[in-house]
Amino acid sequence: MDPPSAPPDMDEILKAISHPVRRDILRWLKEPQAHFSAAHCSPELGVCAGQFELCGLSQSTVSAHLATLQRAGLITSSRLGQWNFYKRDEEAIAAFLSRLAGGL
Repeated sequence: MDPPSAPPDMDEILKAISHPVRRDILRWLKEPQAHFSAAHCSPELGVCAGQFELCGLSQSTVSAHLATLQRAGLITSSRLGQWNFYKRDEEAIAAFLSRLAGGL
């Protein structure tokens, strides 16, 4: 049995979602099939890091945004060979939203 998740770090999450590109990334990851090629995303793994070119940003900038979201606990990553795949951590997002609705 997994240990209970730590409460979300509100400051870290608020900083992470303060940037519009990071909010876009979270939105895209919510419905990846609507935004990414089926060949580069899977329900189990998530979306391949290289597919975020729709941001119009360099890969290094996209990687920095993904790292910020991951540090905040809003996304998870998995590695398959040389590729990194990202997906939303729905449990962490729900905990954040619940805490936010509870009045911080």
